[in-house]
Amino acid sequence: MTTSPASKRVKTSPPLIGTHNGHFHADEALAVYLLRLLPTYCPSNLLRTRDPTLLCTCHTVVDVGGEYDSTRNRYDHHQRTFNTTFPARETKLSSAGLVYLHFGKAIIAERTGLDPGHTDTDILWRKLYADFIEAIDANDNGIPVYPPHETSALTKRFNDSGITLSSLVSDLNNDFSISAPPTNTLETETTNNTSPSRPQDEEDARFLTASDLMGISFLRKLHGYHTSWLPARATVLAAYESRFE
Repeated sequence: MTTSPASKRVKTSPPLIGTHNGHFHADEALAVYLLRLLPTYCPSNLLRTRDPTLLCTCHTVVDVGGEYDSTRNRYDHHQRTFNTTFPARETKLSSAGLVYLHFGKAIIAERTGLDPGHTDTDILWRKLYADFIEAIDANDNGIPVYPPHETSALTKRFNDSGITLSSLVSDLNNDFSISAPPTNTLETETTNNTSPSRPQDEEDARFLTASDLMGISFLRKLHGYHTSWLPARATVLAAYESRFE
């Protein structure tokens, strides 16, 4: 009996994504979510570790490893020599900015149906960076919104640092599984089924919650810009260009 070519095909595993374990931040939480928006990475598992031997088994590594090389799918920004920025911007990239730099247009095309090379895709790519991603890059790299010498004499009327996305992600590093109730049924099941002897599992679950928080916020921005801001921009531009007719 002959075997058909289809039955001989080897089923390949989805590419494994790696990032560091321990204290997590908004940038790698978003970077992982962004990758998983692409068909190639949608079914990917996530490995959180700082073990170089284990990271070498990963197809793509973000925010750890001390290497930035897109040809090898390595997206860390902690090297002293690292100074990559987004086109026409001055803020040094974090892992979120690096993933967005290389995969942002493909993600926008995937979510909107636009062609990756379309002008509107490029417009949305730049708009989302300037209005969302850049602040995450700056926060992770310790870059202030204003030059310190321009704000040294200013005093805040209230503290607003606790309501930023980065701050909310930081809060998720705290394990409140015993002292406070979870936020929803799914988290209840996850927390109650997590063995105290496997703290890494519980930490990984909180990381995924942070990743969802960042990713859903990104998708809402993208949806709003694509369905509302971009058409409004086109209307205003058409009116401006026809102003002398």
